[in-house]
Amino acid sequence: MNASEYTNLEAVEGQHWYYAGKRAIVRWWLTHCGPPRPEQTLLDCGAGTGCFAQEMSAACRVLVLDNHEEALRMLRARFPSDQVIELADGGVPLPDASLDYVTALDVLEHVPDDAAVVRGFTRMVKPGGLVVVTVPAGMMLWSDWDTALQHYRRYSKRQLVALFAARDWQIVHANYTNLAAFLPVWFIRKGRSWLARRHLLHQVRMEDRVPPRWLNAPLKKLFVLTGLTRVPLPFGVSLVLVARRR
Repeated sequence: MNASEYTNLEAVEGQHWYYAGKRAIVRWWLTHCGPPRPEQTLLDCGAGTGCFAQEMSAACRVLVLDNHEEALRMLRARFPSDQVIELADGGVPLPDASLDYVTALDVLEHVPDDAAVVRGFTRMVKPGGLVVVTVPAGMMLWSDWDTALQHYRRYSKRQLVALFAARDWQIVHANYTNLAAFLPVWFIRKGRSWLARRHLLHQVRMEDRVPPRWLNAPLKKLFVLTGLTRVPLPFGVSLVLVARRR
């Protein structure tokens, strides 16, 4: 992402219903399928500002990985140097089968070869270890937000699941989330794109500001509820996948 996007994210991610809700969903799945213990190790890929990793550091040993200099600057300010991992020769410099947990919160859409990233998970995660992934869903929702964040794609459930080979992974859970927000998000983003093409857009993106509390709280609650449900959802704004290493 551009450096300015990390500044935007840091300003709102603590309270914004989407970012706070996403972290709550991932923490629930880790606890439900784990739970993490102090002697275990979790790698947060694409750790960004380090907000989620800080929340998990009370439960287990946390490593943070990113390849953007602005993110690394923030991570080095928040974590000891031995917990901050940088890519080396395009790969993650960690031993095979050395991790109990890997989280990738809205990361796979940022890389050209997402299958290679998942192969890296396969190499590093111990048998019985857990990966929790979130990604944006539905190419029909593609907008200036995706462009600004340098996304390569938005996913369907089938596309996301296909990255995790059955010989290596047991899919514990894979489902769309944020179903209720789908139509409002579609209208807002398409309307914003229309205005931008006509040079009429001069407002802050809704993702860059926290809604008023009366709206933010129920949006977060609804998002988390759909992120935990096992009822198959036909579509949504996001996807969450939980996979266990065979």
